Amino acid sequence: MRLAQTLMVTTAALMLSGCMQQQQSKNVSSQGEGTIEIELNQLTPQESRAKGESGGKEWHFEVGYGKNGVGCIGSTFEEGVTPLGTFKVNAIMSKDRFEMNEDLIKQSGKTKSYLAKNLFTNMNSIDFKGDGETGECGSGYISLTPIPSTPQPFRFNEYDGTFRWYSFAIHGTNDETRIGQRVTGGCINMNNRDLDLLMKSINLGDEVLVTSNQPCNR
Repeated sequence: MRLAQTLMVTTAALMLSGCMQQQQSKNVSSQGEGTIEIELNQLTPQESRAKGESGGKEWHFEVGYGKNGVGCIGSTFEEGVTPLGTFKVNAIMSKDRFEMNEDLIKQSGKTKSYLAKNLFTNMNSIDFKGDGETGECGSGYISLTPIPSTPQPFRFNEYDGTFRWYSFAIHGTNDETRIGQRVTGGCINMNNRDLDLLMKSINLGDEVLVTSNQPCNR
């Protein structure tokens, strides 16, 4: 009787251990586990930083943000305003990488192969500032959606005859003197070298926390 009880306890322990190992393995390999923290410095914009971890090492990147200030948590996105709050990555785009939530692909009305081939190139071909310069997304674009969901103007549309995706995002730049300044249309920008490093570790579903050292003004 004791032997049977001992065997049952040992078997249960082994099964529990196996389940825990499988769960740990699932957690390590699954997407949506990472967190990036971005702190905006409204008093000294050049001290605004993004912080994350990759390969057991912590990294810090300088960032720029919206020319019209900082929006409150849960606010609707406005031109030139960078919103505070918690966001999840819902699309990742560069010349070498394309990932997007399936519901967004359906909303686009295009096939995934079309989007993978054209969307980032299209977006980076637009001269948003009207200064004759393109490539304003730099080397990559990481689209963010707010948590919890709030009404937003984000959508696929035609801009100057070019099909593109409009959203709040982290992206690169074609002018690295803009990093660390309040100059963007609301997105968070960083230099292309840092963005390329971030693109190697970020996945769909990863969380991005945007905070500020001063109260929001919108």
